[in-house]
Amino acid sequence: MAKAFGIVAPAGGYIKVEGLQDFRPINAFSFLGRYRIIDFPLSSFSNSGIERIQVYATNENPRSLAEHIGSGRIYNINSKRGLLQMMFSKEDFLNEVYNTDIKAYMDNISIIERMHQPYVIITPGYMVFKQDYEQLLEEHVKTGADITLLYHKVNNANTSYRNCFTLNLNRQRGVKSIEMNNGCTADRNIFMDTYVMSKDLFIQLLYDAKVISSIYRMVDIVNSKCEELDIRSVQHKGYFAAITDFKSYYDSNMELLDYDISSEMFSDEWPIYTRTTDSCPVRYINGSSIKNSMVANGCLIEGKVENSVIGRGVEIRKGAVVKNCIVMGHSIIDAGVHIEYQVVDKWAKITNIKQLLAPSDKPGYIKRLDTI
Repeated sequence: MAKAFGIVAPAGGYIKVEGLQDFRPINAFSFLGRYRIIDFPLSSFSNSGIERIQVYATNENPRSLAEHIGSGRIYNINSKRGLLQMMFSKEDFLNEVYNTDIKAYMDNISIIERMHQPYVIITPGYMVFKQDYEQLLEEHVKTGADITLLYHKVNNANTSYRNCFTLNLNRQRGVKSIEMNNGCTADRNIFMDTYVMSKDLFIQLLYDAKVISSIYRMVDIVNSKCEELDIRSVQHKGYFAAITDFKSYYDSNMELLDYDISSEMFSDEWPIYTRTTDSCPVRYINGSSIKNSMVANGCLIEGKVENSVIGRGVEIRKGAVVKNCIVMGHSIIDAGVHIEYQVVDKWAKITNIKQLLAPSDKPGYIKRLDTI
């Protein structure tokens, strides 16, 4: 059992996914048909032996997140030693700039102060990656750093990862500063919003931030301490996606249709836990066609599916064509309908229009429960 408790931080107000976020927080988004984004940080914590976890929820539409994670048993957390807690903030301020992660932590500071683990690991709920946090903690302790930050090196920061922060490092991977990705440079170190530090320092930073500014976020207070504290970095290797807008959500689902990429992300040695259902396997009817797609259980496939992610209980009826789409759970694509480059939210039904196409660089969105 690791000597740290885990925190899944709330997404910052600067991150907005149009459409999908109207119905649930980002960490409750459906991903690859059967997962939620929250499954990835919680599975990494569980696989790393971290069994005391706090999930900070926003006050907007938290129901789907609470329903999904339940008591935490689905994440293989020891029921005697472990505990997964949903943490809520007090009533949000009318001005969104006040609704920061610091505010969420301060609203629950008494619980944080009672945690008996000497270290804390904070990770985001809007990024998809896997990480051995026990190994990261060991490296943090070994170096004697005050804070250790996790980053991913990319060569496309000029076109992607907007609303993400970047780390400016010295030759020894010490952190000189943290700044917002401005898209001017392709090669950047994308900060993965993941911190390792002692619990005492974490609490001190919260109180320091409160004194400096009511709208400070954790990234702001850590950045302000770069010259004062020993802040180091560790490079992440493997698959990484940041869900910061609608297009990045679509792209991250699509790129995991590549077998080599998905094989890197998913393995028997590092399971990704999620809530399962007892629905029947997929039924493929004679005449149906499936190519390079992920199809969850409980679906009925009578039409053609290509390069798509299909959620649980979806019906794609005879003569329907679904290409380069994300179709979420229990939706219906009726007979003869042809859709391309669409994200179809849960319980939607496309029946009265026979063709719905969008450009590849700007996928369309069909609202939850809508009939088209």
